[in-house]
Amino acid sequence: MKLDPRVLERLSRPDEIFEFKIPVVMDDGTNREFEANRVQWNNARGPYKGGIRFHPQVDLDEVKALALWMTMKTAVVGIPFGGGKGGVAVDPKKLSATELEALSRGYVRALYPAIGETRDIPAPDVGTGGHEMAWMVDEISKLSKENTFGAFTGKPLALYGSEGRGAATGQGGFYVLDQLVAKLNLRAPLTRIAVQGIGNVGHHFARLAQEAGYKIIALSDSKGGIVNEGGLDPVEVAAWKEEHGTLAGFPGARPITNAELLEINCDILAPAALEGVITAENAPRVSARAIIELANGPTTVEAEAILTAKHIPIVPDILANAGGVTVSYFEWVQNLARVSWSEAEVLAKLEPIMVENFDAIWNIHSDHKVGLRTAAYVHALGRLEKTILARGV
Repeated sequence: MKLDPRVLERLSRPDEIFEFKIPVVMDDGTNREFEANRVQWNNARGPYKGGIRFHPQVDLDEVKALALWMTMKTAVVGIPFGGGKGGVAVDPKKLSATELEALSRGYVRALYPAIGETRDIPAPDVGTGGHEMAWMVDEISKLSKENTFGAFTGKPLALYGSEGRGAATGQGGFYVLDQLVAKLNLRAPLTRIAVQGIGNVGHHFARLAQEAGYKIIALSDSKGGIVNEGGLDPVEVAAWKEEHGTLAGFPGARPITNAELLEINCDILAPAALEGVITAENAPRVSARAIIELANGPTTVEAEAILTAKHIPIVPDILANAGGVTVSYFEWVQNLARVSWSEAEVLAKLEPIMVENFDAIWNIHSDHKVGLRTAAYVHALGRLEKTILARGV
């Protein structure tokens, strides 16, 4: 794409890296310090945007990579954000609600005023959710002496979160599915889909696909999966898991491992759980017509080369799961404007963004004979280049 070398230089390193410790008085009266960080990669197109993860293995290098990824993801869908990411090295399951609240508020105090509605807008990530965002937005409002609800997204509806946010990532993936099926000249009733991971994203994606007439033939959770070539109802499967704690024993389906699910004969394979599950070892046995990456980074570089040689297109994560950050943008807009949209309004705004950017990426893929991931990066970098050059390097 002949990217301007000045733009490449600007994007090759983060704008800011924050490393700090958060002191917390534990319930037993002892004092602990938790290692934490925040990486702000690039804000040429708008405030930094990215999640905060609470996980024992939070690593600065990984957070840096994810911050760059977010810069690309927001540019792919054309929303006015940059990219950032942050984390705290902690196992949140081992903390009480009181300790989690103190940790969440301490994270905000350590970074203020480097975060905020027009600077850096965090969101939930691994190990965090609406509760943590509620505490954080309350803390930044106290520090700023203003109700800055737009400083965080992924908030509860009571604190002006957005309708449709919970289903947004799966919903965006469904819009991508419809476009991909059309490009591959498939028809919904005959299109067989296997979804690895029936968590929030995978469940909503599978439910929407099944309601639209697609055939869901395999589903899984962390313990294993089930398959029925005649089709599965994701709502019934989720209800079974809720009652029994497992997918095993679901009526009319046979058990399958997560590894076997990735190799099942299907039209669309949608990894929606862990990263790095499609590898050089199992890629030769992947038999799907196409892959939609609902999880972050489910396909290794080595595996992608093998799948490309097999002419299996991969809709990359930075497009396929960008519905979540797009609706986070909608939440921010609603907060700044002091308005609230219905779920129908949110989804009506999400669909054209996903469709138009899929089409743009598909055209780059077709015109330049490159994979969809490369096409997505060309698309994102083109937008970043225009903005950075317009602002002056």
